[in-house]
Amino acid sequence: MLVDGKWTEDWQPVQKADDKGRFVRQVSSFRNWITPDGSAGPTGTGGFAAEAGRYRLYVALICPWASRTLIARKLKGLDGLIPVTVVNPALSSQGWQFGGYPGAEADPLFGATHLHELYTRADPAFTGRATVPVLWDMKQDVMVNNESADILRMFDTAFEGLASSDHRLYPADLATQIDALNARIYEALNNGVYRAGFASTQAAYDEAVAGVFAMLDELEDRLTGDYLLGDRVTETDIRTFVTLIRFDAAYHGLFKTNLRQIRDYPTLSAYMARMLALPGVVETVNMDHITRGYYSIKALNPTGIRPVGPAHVTALLAAAI
Repeated sequence: MLVDGKWTEDWQPVQKADDKGRFVRQVSSFRNWITPDGSAGPTGTGGFAAEAGRYRLYVALICPWASRTLIARKLKGLDGLIPVTVVNPALSSQGWQFGGYPGAEADPLFGATHLHELYTRADPAFTGRATVPVLWDMKQDVMVNNESADILRMFDTAFEGLASSDHRLYPADLATQIDALNARIYEALNNGVYRAGFASTQAAYDEAVAGVFAMLDELEDRLTGDYLLGDRVTETDIRTFVTLIRFDAAYHGLFKTNLRQIRDYPTLSAYMARMLALPGVVETVNMDHITRGYYSIKALNPTGIRPVGPAHVTALLAAAI
C-alpha cells in the first residue's frame, strides 16, 4: 500500500480487520461528482461538467465494483463518451498493473506501470490502497472519484443530455426501496463473500457465510418478476449481478462460500441469464480475467493454479453472446 505517497510493502488482500477477525474494507478517498453543469455533487467539490471524451474510466474486469460502472456505462449508452482502460487481472506485489496480459492495456495517459502511480499523481501524500474503479478527468488532470457507488449514480444522470439511453437506473419512485435493498445486499452478499474469504477467525467466517446464504435464499424467493424491484432494471440489479456471476467461479471455492452454488438456485440462475441478455452486459464479463485475478491472490492460493471450470458458467456466457 501507499503511505504518504510512497509504496511501502507488497500488496496484501487484507490491510485491516476488526477485533473479531472480520475483514474491513477501505473507504474510498476521492469523492467528486460529474454533473451536467459542473456544479458540486453530494460530496467533494464542483468543476466537473459532463463532456464527451473528457473523462477516462480505469477498471479491472476481475473486480465486481469496477464492473458495476462498466455495466452502467453500457446500459446508459456512454461507450462513445467515456473511454476505458483495463488493468492486468493478476494482482502484482504493487497491486494493479498495466499491460502484460491479453485484454489488459498500457496506461494511455501517463505511461504508468502500476495504478498506484495515478493515486500519487492525484495526491502526492496519498495513504491507502490503490483501488479500481478510477474516474480520471483528462482536462484538469485530476482524479474525480474512486467510489463505484458514486460513479454508478453519476453515469445514470450526469450525461443524460449526451447519452443514447434515457433509462433511469435510480428512478425517483424507487429510490427509497433501492437504497434500503442496496444496503442489505452489500453487507450480506457483495461484501459478505469477501468477509468470508478474508476472515481471520472461524467465528468471523461462520458469521459471514451465514449472511451470504441467507441473502441468496431471500433473493431467490424475492424474484417473482424479471428484476429485483419489478419490471425495470435498476442499479440494485447491477450490484447483485456482479456478485452472482463471479460466485460459482471464484467465491464458492476460493472464498469458501460453498454451502451451495448459484446453479442450485433456479430463479437466480434465470435472472443472471436475463441480465446477461441486456445490451452490452455480457461484454463486461471476462471469465478468464475473473479467474486469473482471484486465483492470483497468493494469500488464498499460493500455487497460483486456476480451476478449469465451472462449465455451466462458460455455457451461460456463451449463450448470451
